[in-house]
Amino acid sequence: MKKEECFELGIITKIHSFKGEVILFLDTDVPQNYYKLESLFIEINKQLIPFFIDQLKVQKVNNLRLKFDGVNSEEAALLITGKNVFLPLTQLPELKDDQFYYHEIVDYLITNDQNEEVGKVIEVIDDSSNRLINVLVNNKEALLPFNNNHILKVDKPNKTIQLSIPEGLLELYN
Repeated sequence: MKKEECFELGIITKIHSFKGEVILFLDTDVPQNYYKLESLFIEINKQLIPFFIDQLKVQKVNNLRLKFDGVNSEEAALLITGKNVFLPLTQLPELKDDQFYYHEIVDYLITNDQNEEVGKVIEVIDDSSNRLINVLVNNKEALLPFNNNHILKVDKPNKTIQLSIPEGLLELYN
């Protein structure tokens, strides 16, 4: 499985027992969608390695206690602790028409509140305190605020997003 065909679900934060159990932090708004996993991929040495789940218990809302097939000791569990966990894009839940996943909007055209072209989306930077969108503007990368206060309209069929861009911000990138 290639990383481009997957999304990051979370990270294995710590071991739970001497029997090889680990805690998986689910980095998602709806962790309940992943309470019945049977397998997942763990990134080890830049490769996605499949792991099959023997036991899964909900520890807290965003934490799962997992026991993997073949991981039977504290030492084996330590080898996957701190590693990122992935699932195939096909396992993402369906969204409503006005919702989107960040990976879906890469290459969308950004327009301003006058519907003038600004640039194309390179990536979404989701820092919990300040979500930004990296946009290619006049062959330069520009970081723009990307939250509910700034998103005016998302047009999935035409692959455009209309943003309210703070006055003077784009001039910083010219």
